[in-house]
Amino acid sequence: MDRRQFFERLLGGTALSLYALRELNGAIYDSINSLNDAYQQVPSPDGAYWDAVKKHYLMENNLIMMNNGTVGPIPQPVYNTMMEYFKVQMTTPSDLYTYFPAKVEEVRYKLASFANVSSDEVAITRNTTEGLNFVANGLDMKEGDEVLMSNLEHPSMTNAWRLKAKRYGIKVTEVPLGVPPKSVEEIVDAFRKAITPRTKIIAVAHTIFITGLITPLKELSDLAHKNGLLILADSAHGIGMIDLKLHDWGVDFYASSPYKWLGAPPEAGFFYVRKDVQDKLWPTIGFSGWDTYKTAKRFETFSQRADALVMGLGEALNFQTVIGKSRVERRVKSLASYLKSSLRDIPGFKLHTNTDEYLSAGLTAFSIKGVNPEDVVNHVREKYNIVVRTIGNADRGTLGVRVSTHIFVSTRDIDLLVQGVREVARNSGA
Repeated sequence: MDRRQFFERLLGGTALSLYALRELNGAIYDSINSLNDAYQQVPSPDGAYWDAVKKHYLMENNLIMMNNGTVGPIPQPVYNTMMEYFKVQMTTPSDLYTYFPAKVEEVRYKLASFANVSSDEVAITRNTTEGLNFVANGLDMKEGDEVLMSNLEHPSMTNAWRLKAKRYGIKVTEVPLGVPPKSVEEIVDAFRKAITPRTKIIAVAHTIFITGLITPLKELSDLAHKNGLLILADSAHGIGMIDLKLHDWGVDFYASSPYKWLGAPPEAGFFYVRKDVQDKLWPTIGFSGWDTYKTAKRFETFSQRADALVMGLGEALNFQTVIGKSRVERRVKSLASYLKSSLRDIPGFKLHTNTDEYLSAGLTAFSIKGVNPEDVVNHVREKYNIVVRTIGNADRGTLGVRVSTHIFVSTRDIDLLVQGVREVARNSGA
């Protein structure tokens, strides 16, 4: 083999290919670090900083994406990483069992650090739904035992426990919450009053998809543990929108979908099981390791999976970490506050989301009396290329429009949205 052939083969190999990936992504992170240095005195600037960050997201140039609550765009480094690892996976299949396992463990450690927990408490699932079902399926409960959940839960939560009820005769009790509730005390008191001697677990959304409420997990966890109960949080939107502090909050189980706000690919989920309660939860899937692993890894025994998606999750964690978790949360909340204040003088406007930043973050839901929410969604997409969605149920008083304000959204974008809402309201005679 001559020198040229040697280098041609080397350039096609895994090691140098991944080295090139690190160089490519590293250039992007260097640019963000330069922005951090330039704007270090400004915690959440609107303008040059976030406009520059937005350029690293893969979106159609004129698209204004305000529906991270369903699925979000991914940053360029995440795309680069997925494509490169898919190439490795497809061209060097032996790496699936020699090289990839250690890389998956690196992602587990990154997830743990990002959520302020131990790596022994982290399982890498496919999505929130899977984590919620792992808890519903895995807890020993008998006929008559009770689970409490709010009246605003996602179908992933309600159906996991409805299935358990149908199979084992447990009782599912809904706890009514206001739209929006007035205070932390109102939420905690509602659950306190609902607890009975048969209650075993509180299962509640941390980030409520219908109204944008952020439930007070720390206070609810304290309530649960004082009464000898477990607590499960559905936080499909939490990771990447809020700076997670799961140990501080005291929650027992926490399931999230990084493909919404973190910028990860679909089918790479986050499931947290507090170390002290792991022995109370049976694994749902029986495969090698379910009975020998001494950590939360026992809940992700799936056999072979698309590890390139897990690598993409790891890169999404890198991307937000470089920007700064607390900076992301501040930006998300400041944009949501700007949206709420910009909408409030529209005749017939009703806000379904709290204005208190402890009880709200990046999801804002609202309605306009006499206006069909679908008309708003269609109008702003057709005229301004803004993506939002309808949400809720008229009978429950939650039907409206839901807006996601992530870091790549600007106040200019929000102004366009508000203008579109005003146009629909005016044309409908509201």
